[in-house]
Amino acid sequence: MIAMTMGEIADAVGGKIVGGDPATLVDGLSYTDSREVTSGGVFFAKPGEFTDGHLFAPQAVERGAALVVVDHELELDAPQLVVADVVDALGDLARTVIAKVREAGILRIVGITGSNGKTTTKNLLGTILSRVGQTVAPRASFNNEVGAPLTMLEVTDETRFLVAEMGASREGDIARLIRMAKPDVGVVLKVGLAHAGEFGGIEATQRAKSEMVTDLSADDIAVLNADDPRVAAMAPMTRARVLWFGEDGEDAPDRVRATGVRSGRAGTAFRLHLPDGEERDVAFRVLGEHHVANALAASSAAFALGVGIDDIVAGLESVTRAERWRMEVVGNARGVTVINDAYNASPDSMAAALKTLVQLREPGGRAIAVLGEMSELGDASGAEHDRIGLLAVRLGIDQVVVVGSGARRLHISTINEGSWDGESAFVETQDEAYSLLASMLREGDTVLVKSSNSAGLRHLGDRLGELFS
Repeated sequence: MIAMTMGEIADAVGGKIVGGDPATLVDGLSYTDSREVTSGGVFFAKPGEFTDGHLFAPQAVERGAALVVVDHELELDAPQLVVADVVDALGDLARTVIAKVREAGILRIVGITGSNGKTTTKNLLGTILSRVGQTVAPRASFNNEVGAPLTMLEVTDETRFLVAEMGASREGDIARLIRMAKPDVGVVLKVGLAHAGEFGGIEATQRAKSEMVTDLSADDIAVLNADDPRVAAMAPMTRARVLWFGEDGEDAPDRVRATGVRSGRAGTAFRLHLPDGEERDVAFRVLGEHHVANALAASSAAFALGVGIDDIVAGLESVTRAERWRMEVVGNARGVTVINDAYNASPDSMAAALKTLVQLREPGGRAIAVLGEMSELGDASGAEHDRIGLLAVRLGIDQVVVVGSGARRLHISTINEGSWDGESAFVETQDEAYSLLASMLREGDTVLVKSSNSAGLRHLGDRLGELFS
């Protein structure tokens, strides 16, 4: 964070200083997890769903917090800033810091949203931009009203690029983040059924994602996915210049596009085309053809910021995995390959992962899908689990193992569609799944573990990875 006095921070968030000197300078990082606090940092005692950050304020002080932001005064041997709402204060401070850094004139901001692919795209873009200037990008999936401002607070006067991943659980969430840091380049990847249950349907999801571009100015750039009709429909909603990306469109030289896409166990190769006529072959080592769209989105944002094709390609080729637990090869020994993709799952990403599994199946080997619940689908949940079960059969996947009662309907649909004898198995727990798979897997097998984060199958994937590493 840029250096600010306690008085300046108090003014930014509308708080009252207790036990501190307003003239004291603070320039450490900001945290909501007391275990991560470093000396000189600011600890925001955020109330949580299961606990309250105020309970951990003493630990934050022990670790060297220079200032603790609270919604009521505590008995602490450290300066406190008492505010009405800790999360609102975090956002207010982020907005103030971004505005101050903007005054230096070099900071450019990219906002990224979409139902799928946000984290992968921000990782790719962050890697590309880091080649040409100091870049701040989120850790993990820091994309909500807490994670996004924490990332924003990492900028300094030397920061050239801020990559802001902007997620949403309801309409208005993205608009709130944009008020903290309005993008120069706004990227919309896809509108799908992820979190549709929270939004209240796909139309509400589309409205929420469109918040990324509706407030852009005529000097800004909206990067839109030409292959997604719901994203493409956002073009008339923005004053910004539109830069399209997509795998389709050989007759559209003004878009960022890919041709000659070829997927395999080493990743995905394609030829990248930019609107200025430049083109290069890309050896993209991230597994899954569906990640080409994310590579195109990152390339588009970089191109919009003036980055040349050589740096774009070098950045893409240096990335070896999308993110932890996203199409990550965690085991590849004794002839068995384990791919852990269980950090998140929507119907679109589940379908893409299953298609990738079939593409990666070894000649003569088996494709085995270990699947858990896709959460937050609302009324569409049953039908979408049915659809994935049917898809698994139609793709010719050799063995399906369904884990957890929330995904049982997927198992039933698989059986009904395939009339199989044992090719789909259902177990209630991860331990049961591990025992079954440990006895079942053999040389030549390629195993995909896929579920929503709440189902926790990423831990099962790691256990299988250790077994075959």
